[in-house]
Amino acid sequence: MKKKNIFIKSTIILILGGVITKILGFIIRIIYTRIVGAEVIGLYSLVMPTYSLLITIATLALPTTISKLIAEGNHNNVKIVSTSTILIMLINLVVVIFMLISAKFIAINLLHEERCYLLIISMALTFPIISISSIIKGYYYGKQNMIPNVVSNVIEQVIRGLLIYIFVPIIMKKSEILAACSLFLFSFIEELVSIIVNLLFLPKNIKINKVHLKPDKYTLKNILNISLPTVSSRIIGNIGYFFEPIILKNLLLFSGYSNNYILVQYGAYNAYTITILTVPSFFITAISSALIPEISKHYLDRSNNLLLKRLKEALFFSLIIGISYSVLLMFFGSHILNAIYNTNLGLSYIKVLAPIFPLFYIESILMSFLQAINKASITMRITIIGVIIKLVVLAITSLLHIGLYSLIISEIVNIFVVVSLNIYYVRKYTKEL
Repeated sequence: MKKKNIFIKSTIILILGGVITKILGFIIRIIYTRIVGAEVIGLYSLVMPTYSLLITIATLALPTTISKLIAEGNHNNVKIVSTSTILIMLINLVVVIFMLISAKFIAINLLHEERCYLLIISMALTFPIISISSIIKGYYYGKQNMIPNVVSNVIEQVIRGLLIYIFVPIIMKKSEILAACSLFLFSFIEELVSIIVNLLFLPKNIKINKVHLKPDKYTLKNILNISLPTVSSRIIGNIGYFFEPIILKNLLLFSGYSNNYILVQYGAYNAYTITILTVPSFFITAISSALIPEISKHYLDRSNNLLLKRLKEALFFSLIIGISYSVLLMFFGSHILNAIYNTNLGLSYIKVLAPIFPLFYIESILMSFLQAINKASITMRITIIGVIIKLVVLAITSLLHIGLYSLIISEIVNIFVVVSLNIYYVRKYTKEL
């Protein structure tokens, strides 16, 4: 009963925090979008796949890894955090240097948009601080203490909102590119504040000595054994996301579409369509974050009945949320989009994707379960298959003169393939328990 209460309590805290954070995030996004306009959002959207790929490498999936190791209770927690920190700083050094060297090539030769150069430089500067913040958050997830992360996330959003509301209109008058860069620079300030807030929640009886701060080979090996398969899966997914705008833009230009059309439509897809469709994601993220340490514990204890019960509960709640929201979008998508963004851009894409997205909502639950039972290599295999199929479909459909619907079709195919494979492997391994 106590274990069940911890899982439910953790999930509820994360959901409540997610509701507050999402509401604040929506308000901030509305303000920012209305200040800068669709073209700046399009530029920002072009570099986001690059950002997602490199931040995945920079953080090395350590929040999930640390959460799992601490939940299992077989290692010294301070040593886990200190070893992770040293490892992540070395990786960040390499990533930042690479970005500073290759930023111009990516902007001009791959994205065909010179204005993205400063955006890429700006994003590189945020990686180390975000990585440190992710390690601390992973520690609290592993301890199943969700309050510090919830508090820090809310404070982050408040600071982000204030910075955007006060400074972006001023910056926008001087330069559109600097207005886009400001989001990354504000992230540095937010994550710094997040680290300070999280540190305030650390137990006062923690004893740290020089032995704990030295890198430990055994701990490092365990960190890498979990993080490498997990991050490999995410890197592969983000490689697909990285090539998405490159393939889309180049082939649509080849097909005769204008640069302005691509920027506006791709910006609308990312700023409006995906944002509206993924509103329930904070519920799903909350459930997944609470699920990983819970499943890890039950898997280690061989408590198979509890393990399966938690999986069914997580899938049930995710499907109820996903189906309910998708039905709402199908009937009231136009009203929601107009109320939030005062536009109908991206509405047609929402109508096509909404019926499919309940499957997308359970994807992270299934993958989190496989990672928690030490099957991260399987999630990597699934991701590789999904990415390859998505990019092939995107390349073919981009030549059919259907505009951005080529991206919509490839997204639908990817969701079906990835979820189907996840269900197959989850059923296979739950039968073996």
